[in-house]
Amino acid sequence: MLQQQQTRTNSRGEAYVIGPTGAPLTLRDLPPPDTGRWVIRRKAEVVAAVRGGLLTLDEACERYSLTNEEFLAWQKSIDRHGLAGLRTTRLQQYR
Repeated sequence: MLQQQQTRTNSRGEAYVIGPTGAPLTLRDLPPPDTGRWVIRRKAEVVAAVRGGLLTLDEACERYSLTNEEFLAWQKSIDRHGLAGLRTTRLQQYR
């Protein structure tokens, strides 16, 4: 489960948080703003970035053309079911 975390700084002075894979995640590592296919990892990275303070909720929604409800649904799915909850093919099972 992804939890609230503090932003840290790497040796290059870039802010980072620990991403869903356990690796450091900086703004440069986030999915591109024009992402069209939202796989589990990309959704989880955006949620981790918001929870860690790399982006605000509003910045993430604007950057990725998401609604607040869509982002909050991703976050809720992670909280309830872990990363597997982000699978769109399993969405009905987790509702």
